[in-house]
Amino acid sequence: MKSTDIARSDRELKRARKKAEYIENKLNRDSLSVGDYINQLHEMMFFDAQKVYGISENEDLLMKFVEMRVDQPEKQWETIIRKAVRKTKVAQKEEAVKELMELLEFAE
Repeated sequence: MKSTDIARSDRELKRARKKAEYIENKLNRDSLSVGDYINQLHEMMFFDAQKVYGISENEDLLMKFVEMRVDQPEKQWETIIRKAVRKTKVAQKEEAVKELMELLEFAE
């Protein structure tokens, strides 16, 4: 084998090990990532093109906020809420963010 072939096979082996290690670490993670929380909050919301409905009555959101307060640092909470609301593409974003932040404070 030429030295370039050996070097290429070493690089491929290193990439495969790194990918396997990344997948293993991702599967062994206990807490959810910020993106996971954004996606889950988005799925729990009821909305149309104008507004997010039933925020104060949604017990699933409250339970998710309790879990989020444990798993995520406080500086991430507003970011998670804002991005989940932005993902809904509703017109009244600020009202929804305000209601969700009030619900988050209630989740203590």
